[in-house]
Amino acid sequence: MGKHSRRSFLAAGGAALASTIIGTRRVSAVDSTERYIVDTRDASPGALSGVEVVHDLDQIDIAVVRGSESDLAGVRAEPDLKLELSSKAGDSGPAVERDSKAGGPPENLGKGKKKTNDPLYDLQWDKQAQDVPAVHTKTRGEGTSVAIIDSGILPGHPDLQSLNEDLSRNFTSDGGTFAPVDSDHGTHCAGIVAATDDNGEGVVGTAPGAELLGLRVFSGPYANLGDILAAIVYAGDVEADVANLSLGAYPVPKGTEAAEVRIEGYTRAANYANSQGTLMVAAAGNDSANLDTDGDVISLPNEVDNYMSISATGPIGYRWGGPGNGNAQKKRNYHAALNHVQDETWSPAFYTNYGESAVDISAPGGDADLEALAEIDAAKYDLVLSTTFDDSFAPTYSWKAGTSMAAPAVSGVAALIRSLAPDMSPQEVREHLIETATPRDPTYHGEGHLDTKAALDALE
Repeated sequence: MGKHSRRSFLAAGGAALASTIIGTRRVSAVDSTERYIVDTRDASPGALSGVEVVHDLDQIDIAVVRGSESDLAGVRAEPDLKLELSSKAGDSGPAVERDSKAGGPPENLGKGKKKTNDPLYDLQWDKQAQDVPAVHTKTRGEGTSVAIIDSGILPGHPDLQSLNEDLSRNFTSDGGTFAPVDSDHGTHCAGIVAATDDNGEGVVGTAPGAELLGLRVFSGPYANLGDILAAIVYAGDVEADVANLSLGAYPVPKGTEAAEVRIEGYTRAANYANSQGTLMVAAAGNDSANLDTDGDVISLPNEVDNYMSISATGPIGYRWGGPGNGNAQKKRNYHAALNHVQDETWSPAFYTNYGESAVDISAPGGDADLEALAEIDAAKYDLVLSTTFDDSFAPTYSWKAGTSMAAPAVSGVAALIRSLAPDMSPQEVREHLIETATPRDPTYHGEGHLDTKAALDALE
């Protein structure tokens, strides 16, 4: 069964199915009717006395306020950008229960491969392709921290033991904690970065020694740009090594005052975070759009300066059955199934946004044959398996695909780099990831495809 092209996917009216497989926070965006982003650089004393200040971001000369437009006369202010998600993001296939062995560890690990006792590793094509357990002999990301700016991270998940609850925050106005209130999207991203390794349970993260900070900006299906800016500033304040943003808005018209305020807000926030040592990593988006030729619109925040923009790749046919797949893999090694796929793990995913000047590098984010996914249970293995939770907030594992999954793959490697080279600046880490990436078609991969081993070997 062949992989759908971008054109056939869009023409086939597959949006409903796609919403169940693409683990993205790229959502519709509209102007807020009660919140505003205010440039405070030239604001006079008392200019905000008639409004409620939600976030006072004096580090970047911006305030996020709630009130009426008439109360903001004489200051540069534009409506906050409200993001809306239509449904819970990215679930695909049945969740793998916590105690599931899912085939169990294979008998032969293969020459030179580090053994891991995490039972679901043999379903993690993304970690196998990057040879992640092997690089843990160099570092596991100790001494670093990664902020997940998203829907929150589930506390108490047995595979997210590095979550720092004291430094995690809720930036919404819903009165809750940093913990999720609906979507498990942020929890899934967190596991890609730093799921606990060698604990006899679940999956392997890229940088299991890195500390996780859950910075929640989604309240149910809603998020506001102002809350995202506040979370970025906070990530800089606590000197996180990396901030992962698997979220965004597209298409946002360029050339308007509102667009300029929003772009400037993202720019100032990133510049501040960079000055504090925080690398910004952002998903390129899942609209199958060529961001180089899309006219007078912009994708936020990944097309803004100082955000590392990541496109997504993935295999088709991983462990569907046949030589090296399914039960036969248990008698060979973890990597055998990677040799028997229709599309390689570095193949551009059908949904990914792309563009040579709009993408820094690509990384594993999962792909899907939509027809196969509807008919073959094993087709879900082409997606990315990570930490999630069920409807009762009990810890589980499940599959998602999207540039949302590709971004934390890069964030995890950035943490590994900072662990070995703590004096590298965010820009130097970004350049190092680009320089060590494997060259591929620049239209889809930018400067190349993520190469975890090469990135660490080059530091020796």
